[in-house]
Amino acid sequence: MGYKAGRMSEDIKRIISGKIRDLKDPRISKNGMLTVVRCDVASDGSYCKVYISSFEGFDKAKEAVKGFESASGFLKREISNVLGLRKCPELRFIADDSIEHSAQINEKLKSIIINDAESEQ
Repeated sequence: MGYKAGRMSEDIKRIISGKIRDLKDPRISKNGMLTVVRCDVASDGSYCKVYISSFEGFDKAKEAVKGFESASGFLKREISNVLGLRKCPELRFIADDSIEHSAQINEKLKSIIINDAESEQ
């Protein structure tokens, strides 16, 4: 990924993250714990993959992706206005389970620390 695509990826991630609370879709608004994990813009700027994750699990992330797909027109307009783009990349939303996975790892690490502390005593 080139410098321009990388910078645009971060800008799009920032804009979409800021607009989550402005979206009225119930699939998005009722999932209060959504986050944009990362964005990957193609080198030619024609499309952007947006990875969405939820603290409430992978199923909630998949449901939120449907809401984001229906709001993609609004998001594309906002991205074009903020970044001053003549042609905004096509947004493709993908459900991601990285937050749920990292929470599981964190719980396992906590249990290992507790078990080590108990075995030392």
